[in-house]
Amino acid sequence: MASSSRDERPAGEPDPAQSAAAPDTVEATKVTASRGFTEWLAINGASLALTSYQTGQLILLGALPQGRLSVHERNFVRAMGMHATAQRLHLATIAQIWRLENVLRPGERANQLFDRLYVPRKAQTTGDIDVHEIAVDSSGRVLFVNTKYSCLATFSEAHSFTPVWKPAFISRLAPEDRCHLNGIALDQGRPRYVTAASVSDAVDGWRAHRTAGGVIIDLESGRIVAEGLSMPHSPRLANGALWVLDSGRGELCRIDAASRRREPVAFCPGFLRGLSFWRTFAAVGSSLPRGGTFAGLELDAALSAKSVEPRCGIFIVDTRNGDVLHWIAFEGRVQELFDVAFLPGVRTPMCVGLTSPEMRTLVTFEEEQLLGSSISVTES
Repeated sequence: MASSSRDERPAGEPDPAQSAAAPDTVEATKVTASRGFTEWLAINGASLALTSYQTGQLILLGALPQGRLSVHERNFVRAMGMHATAQRLHLATIAQIWRLENVLRPGERANQLFDRLYVPRKAQTTGDIDVHEIAVDSSGRVLFVNTKYSCLATFSEAHSFTPVWKPAFISRLAPEDRCHLNGIALDQGRPRYVTAASVSDAVDGWRAHRTAGGVIIDLESGRIVAEGLSMPHSPRLANGALWVLDSGRGELCRIDAASRRREPVAFCPGFLRGLSFWRTFAAVGSSLPRGGTFAGLELDAALSAKSVEPRCGIFIVDTRNGDVLHWIAFEGRVQELFDVAFLPGVRTPMCVGLTSPEMRTLVTFEEEQLLGSSISVTES
C-alpha cells in the first residue's frame, strides 16, 4: 500500500473544505468528559464512533498521548446508523449507505498520531428512505432498517432496496413510516430482533403510541417478546442477554425474551439512542429531548424526580451493576446523537471527509501481486 499524500493538518483542526461546505457544523460545540475517560479508553483498548444526524457528523473519539482526548469529526449529511469494525465502517446517510475502509497497515500512522484512517470507498444509493440501523450478517450481506417503508431491507443492483422482512401487522410496503421500525439485533450473524415504536399499520400511526406502544419482535417466530416500551431503540444481544434502550424513559434495559420481563439496569439522563458493547461495558448514546416527537414522555418526569438536566453525549455503563463509570458530553450545536459503536483494538481513529482535498490526493493501492512474479521465463 502506498499513498501520494497525507493530511498534514494538526490533529483536531477542521478540514477547510468541510468548513466551507458547512461553515457552522462545529461552531459553538463544547466537548467535555469525565475525569479518566481517555485513560479508560486506552486501558480497555478501544475507541468510539458516533453519529449525529442533527448536525450531519461522524465523530470519532480516541486517546492521544498524555491522556488527551481525540475528537475527530467529518460531515455526512444526516449521519444515522453504523456497522463498525476495526477495519471497516458502514454508515447510513440521507440517500446513501457508505462503506469506509481503513487504509493503514499495522504499525502505520496518519499524521504520526492516528492508527486508523477510514476512507469512503463505496456508496450504495438508496434514496431518502430514512435508513436507521445497519447490520452485516454472517454472509457479508448488508441489512438495514428501512424506516420509511416499515421493513428490513438489503441492497439491490437496480433499485433503491430489496425487502427482506416486514412485521406481520404491516399490510403492505408504503412510504408512510407506519410503526417507526428502527433497530436490529443479530444472533450469531443472523437477523433476530427488531424494535418498533408501535404496531400501527397506518401512516405515522406510531406517533399516537409513543409513550408505551413500543415493541421488540423476534424475526424467527414473529412473536412480540417485549411490549409497553417507550419509543425503544438499539436492540442488542450481548453477554448472554437481550438488551434495549427504553428511550422515552431514559433506561438501558435487559429483556427476558421468554417471560417478556423488562429489567431496567441503568438510567441515563436523556433520550437514548445508540448502544454498543465491549466486554461487560455498554456505551449508551443520549440526546436532548425536544418538542413534538419527544414531548410528553415519562422521561420528563424521571428527570424532574432525579433533579437532573438532560445531556447530549455518551455514558459508559458497567452492565454488571448499572454504574455509570464515565461520560462525554456535547454542549452547543450538537444536541442529538443517533448511533454509537465501540472500535475494539483501535486507539486513535480519523476519517477522510467527502469534500476534503484528501478525497482527491490520497491514493492507496494493494501490495504488488503481479502475474510476472509467478511465471518462469526462459530465453530461446
